[in-house]
This record gives sequence, C-alpha cells and structure tokens, in this order.
Amino acid sequence: MEIRLRSPLARAVLPIAGGLLFFAVLFGITWLMATFATNRSERQVVLGDRTFVVGQVVDVAESIAKNGPILYPDLRDVNGKRSIVIEHNGTDPLKGWQVYYAYPADKTVDCLVTQIEKTHTFTDCTGRTLQVDQLQAPLDVRPIVENKTTLLIDLRGTPTP
Repeated sequence: MEIRLRSPLARAVLPIAGGLLFFAVLFGITWLMATFATNRSERQVVLGDRTFVVGQVVDVAESIAKNGPILYPDLRDVNGKRSIVIEHNGTDPLKGWQVYYAYPADKTVDCLVTQIEKTHTFTDCTGRTLQVDQLQAPLDVRPIVENKTTLLIDLRGTPTP
C-alpha cells in the first residue's frame, strides 16, 4: 500500500515536518544518553589550583643565584596587582625561600616594579631603585618545599605560621 500525496502543499510540508521530527527525536535520545552517562551529577566549578608549582628547588635556586629573583605575573587575577617575586637566600635549596608582592612596601599595589635584568634590583613606578627586601611581604602567599624536591607557592590565603 503506497500513500500518494496529492496536493503540492502536502508534498512540500510533510517531508520537512518528518525531517524536523526525526531530528527532534534524535536530539532527545542524545540528551537522555548524555544525562545517564554522567549519572546526573552536578557540575562543580574549580577556579584553579590553590598552589602553583614553580619547579625543582635545586634548579630554581640556581636560576635565582644566576639571574636574580623570579618575577611572576598575577597568579589570581588579570589586573596584575598580585604579581609576586620569588627570592632565595642562602646555599641550602630547601631553606631560605621568600615571596614578595611586586610593589614597594611603602607604596600601593598601583606601583608595580620592574626587574633590572639578571640582578636582585628593581625599579618602581617613580624610578627608585629597590632591593628585593624592600618589596611588600604578603601575608597570604607563601613558599612551600614539597618532598624536599619541588617548590610550590601556596595561594590559599593562609598566613605563614
């Protein structure tokens, strides 16, 4: 038994309606499969790691001894106001790590410093020359040596004990 569509309108509309119905059913089946494949679990938004891996303590300490402190751009926001400087003092790569904000201790966060290449010296927004220890020491960022091999920067906002 063959169905013949007699009007031109029926011959034009019914195939399109059938195609739309097919894609609607296909979408519904795909959506159901995706729902059951993820066990209907809710999404959790993870903003980022709470620690930043700098590298192997021996390598980072050697680099700082040769090239001066490491200046990292803002690790939390895009405005640059939480840029940090990582410094190492002493000969023991497991000890002597310090972190500073990249602005002078006597200025605001709007006065970011720039490092004089391969030195432990910085210039601020007014042109002053500063040493690393003249930068702002943070209370909420701290260095951690993990497993005596890896240097991490803790961004959790907990002060150093």
